[in-house]
Amino acid sequence: MGKQKEKAVKEKPLDRMTAKELRELALTLQGIVGVHAMNKDELIAAIKEVKGIVDEKTKKAAVDIRAIKAKIKDLRAKQAQAKEQANTKLIDALRRRISNLKKRTRRAA
Repeated sequence: MGKQKEKAVKEKPLDRMTAKELRELALTLQGIVGVHAMNKDELIAAIKEVKGIVDEKTKKAAVDIRAIKAKIKDLRAKQAQAKEQANTKLIDALRRRISNLKKRTRRAA
């Protein structure tokens, strides 16, 4: 019965697999490093790259939440500098930019 379950897992499309199943599959493949730190989208991309599966691009680009959060962190540092200099216009502009980026991450989740 165990072999039948393994066969069913291998026939399942990648995007239908859970992150746990994708990690197990990625661990069996050579050339993928850092499996446990990856999320589902990153795992699927890495597995497709190793297997040589070409994914056709969709019109809507995927939002990289980690990159957006890095931008937010940079803007917060700039905002702290602006507060030290008492530059209210810059503080207000940075606050709005941070708010918009946070909204983007929420929409992408």
